[in-house]
Amino acid sequence: MADLDLLDEPRAIDTHAHQPTSEFLHDAGGEMMRDAAGKFGTELETWGYEEMREEYHAAGIRHAVLLGWDAETNTGNPPVENDYVAEVRDEYPDFFTGFASVDPLKDDCVAEAERAIEELDLSGFKFQQIAQGFDPSAPEHDELWKTIEDLGVPVVFHGGNSTLGAGAPGGRGLRVRHGNPLLVDDVAARFPDMQILLAHPAFPWEKEQLAICQQKGNVYMDLSGWLPKYIDEQVLQYAGSLLRDKVMFGTDYPMIRPEAWLESFAEHTDFSEETQRKLLWENAEDFLGL
Repeated sequence: MADLDLLDEPRAIDTHAHQPTSEFLHDAGGEMMRDAAGKFGTELETWGYEEMREEYHAAGIRHAVLLGWDAETNTGNPPVENDYVAEVRDEYPDFFTGFASVDPLKDDCVAEAERAIEELDLSGFKFQQIAQGFDPSAPEHDELWKTIEDLGVPVVFHGGNSTLGAGAPGGRGLRVRHGNPLLVDDVAARFPDMQILLAHPAFPWEKEQLAICQQKGNVYMDLSGWLPKYIDEQVLQYAGSLLRDKVMFGTDYPMIRPEAWLESFAEHTDFSEETQRKLLWENAEDFLGL
């Protein structure tokens, strides 16, 4: 079993956290988020950031990446504004690193990307290609990727299927294929100075994701969105061996709570202490420059 005594003091870093507030769960998420909550078996309750920080510290987690969200063009739902993410980050600077979101289908996406870093001092970007309804490998997005590469900040791309819209007729129009990590492989090849984190074990493309992370020096992955007991065995095998310098801890908060994730990690993995340190915080420190 993993030794959670490593977490007696808050050390771990969650690379994938969303707002536990109405801005994300109700406004930006809308009906597709209610579908996802049904799949996770959770209610769309909301709470504040002080409660979030206390919950994280109690679980042994000292820091989290708070992600923006803008899928307005494809979903019609309002975004979690980058200004809002920056305000929350400023209120809890020791706890949060803020990542912006820009909608690649909006005409001002490049200008907003520049503003998010140069004016708001956010630290990276998050893209959810299924919700945002775009193929990241399409050449019309190259100007955005070149801008982000030049800004010198990391990018989180969604990997794999999504529970957003799951079970609804037509999945609320969302296309699963946009979560195929092979589309991000094209981006990584064309923009080698862009540091990319593939979020989630990319079901049903886990093997493709592992191959990309092994082959592309600028691509990493996290373990968010799944309790470890449900993660493919080959993913965990690679996390403890060939990719142990490139895999990071994440929850997908508030859909998965940190205590539950870490308890499952302890029960269903048998990593050395050195590997645990890499997965739970050291790799994220290097990737985020903390």
